[in-house]
Amino acid sequence: MKYDYLIVGSGLFGSIFAYEAHKKGKKCLIIDKRSHIAGNIYTENIDGINVHKYGAHIFHTSNQEVWNYICKFAEFNRYTNSPVAIYKNELYNLPFNMNTFNKLWGVITPEEAKEKIEEEKKQYGIKEPKNLEEQAISLAGKTIYEKLVKGYTEKQWGKKATELPNFIIKRLPVRFTYDNNYFNDKYQGIPIGGYTKIIEKMLEGIEVRLNTDFFDDRKEFENIAEKIVFTGPIDKYYDYKFGELEYRSLRFETQELNIENYQGNAVVNFTEYEVPYTRIIEHKHFEYGLSLGNIAEGKAKNKTIITKEFPDTWETGKEPYYPINNEKNDNLYNKYKDLANKDNKVIFGGRLGQYKYFDMDKVILEALNFAKQELK
Repeated sequence: MKYDYLIVGSGLFGSIFAYEAHKKGKKCLIIDKRSHIAGNIYTENIDGINVHKYGAHIFHTSNQEVWNYICKFAEFNRYTNSPVAIYKNELYNLPFNMNTFNKLWGVITPEEAKEKIEEEKKQYGIKEPKNLEEQAISLAGKTIYEKLVKGYTEKQWGKKATELPNFIIKRLPVRFTYDNNYFNDKYQGIPIGGYTKIIEKMLEGIEVRLNTDFFDDRKEFENIAEKIVFTGPIDKYYDYKFGELEYRSLRFETQELNIENYQGNAVVNFTEYEVPYTRIIEHKHFEYGLSLGNIAEGKAKNKTIITKEFPDTWETGKEPYYPINNEKNDNLYNKYKDLANKDNKVIFGGRLGQYKYFDMDKVILEALNFAKQELK
């Protein structure tokens, strides 16, 4: 055995594990089928703008341990996530707050807003929601549902809201304050210089092979290390023995525009069904904020880069982004997990290995816990 650990995937989970193992003197090899490190948090600098190649990634956490850990690898700016939504040329603040309610109904006080929402909820009297539509109306009333939830959700999942299970929307963030900060977490920001630099620092001194697919030479890779840390799809690792897990995918269209400022915000959601994309990201606002006066004179001054994000049906060969954690898929995943629990050769981690959508801070915590248990 040439290595102690073969780590499949150079995203956040795999890179943290490799960093922790390397600190303990373990010899690691990272392989990644993509042409770059950092997985889905990869950022590419184009003319002074750090472009989030796989969708918006905004770091947020209330966990002091996680914040201290990630700050070893980057300095974070003070970016605050305050997305806006457009519905039929009307602009609304997100998450749903007093600014939203004022625009919807002209209400000014929290009491007025609560009364309006309760009035709509009572009108439908839904006691036991049977689908997503009923769940959303029972939480926030019909106006919010129809303008800001329905179209966006149906695009996201590729199904009518009446066909989607109610558990997808367990709660809706309804706030009775004039606060557009999307996250409640204590710490929030974007790493200065982009996310790729974080992974570069983690992987210093560790052998990395890009454009290398584990499944193209599986026998060699299975025998190259004492153990495998696998961050790809768990069902593919076991050759789909029990069947394929399901996902939703995404498609991105990125454009460079010769203007200083396209939409005035990093993230704008489009909530009507007829608009095929769910959101437009304007990357420069993640680091320069709304005050464009902060932009240094140079290439970024009169240029911006936007990305339109299209939900997509997933099939083999497409990138799996969102696990579909319904009862059928969770039961299937548990079969693979039982198999993995008996397998002493491999550790599964991350969004695909654990078949669960993780925010970045949760990935860090998972990876640190796995590393602590494995390397003790």
